[in-house]
Amino acid sequence: MKKYILFDHDGVLVDTEFWYYKAGERALADIGFTLDRDQYLQDMSEGFATWAQAKAAGIDEQTISRQREVRNVYYQEYLRTEDIEIARVLETLDVLAGEYRMAIITTSKPHDFALIHEKRSILDYMEFSLTREDYERAKPHPEPYLTGLQRFGAAAAETVVIEDSSRGLNSAVAAGIDCIVVANEFTASHDLSKATARVATFRELPSTIKGLAS
Repeated sequence: MKKYILFDHDGVLVDTEFWYYKAGERALADIGFTLDRDQYLQDMSEGFATWAQAKAAGIDEQTISRQREVRNVYYQEYLRTEDIEIARVLETLDVLAGEYRMAIITTSKPHDFALIHEKRSILDYMEFSLTREDYERAKPHPEPYLTGLQRFGAAAAETVVIEDSSRGLNSAVAAGIDCIVVANEFTASHDLSKATARVATFRELPSTIKGLAS
């Protein structure tokens, strides 16, 4: 029986992954480099950053470091101005909160995470949130989700992870935790075959989680 839910964040609770990509694309365009979207998605699925293509093309680390800061400014601009809501998230969390203890395990940077939730109430449903500075090795390494289990004092068998990408899915699988994948157009090309279950919308989670125990 499941007692705990560990949520990924970007693409699951808020629709931010596209805007993170657009911020990186814009920062690289500033120096005349065109980011290939298909390769970006492949790199993302394997845990690599926006800058993998630029590095492969020989762009020096100093330039990449400078443009990384530019990307961060662009991304925060998008977070302030673009619609990043996902339908029925709060209503569904309200249902889940009656039966499960919940937390967020994200690769988001603390500043971005704080900005996203400055005027949202998603965190009211969570016992804790782990951002990128709360663990050493990022997804697809299992450390983020293992750290979440440890914080809860939970067993893997009592827990379910909610993800949208192969990177996060592989992290959950490596941690020995069942993982439900929520459909996301931006990660639709990822290999999600290891998922315990897949749903088209966030609102399907309550019934799907219950089904894991049957």
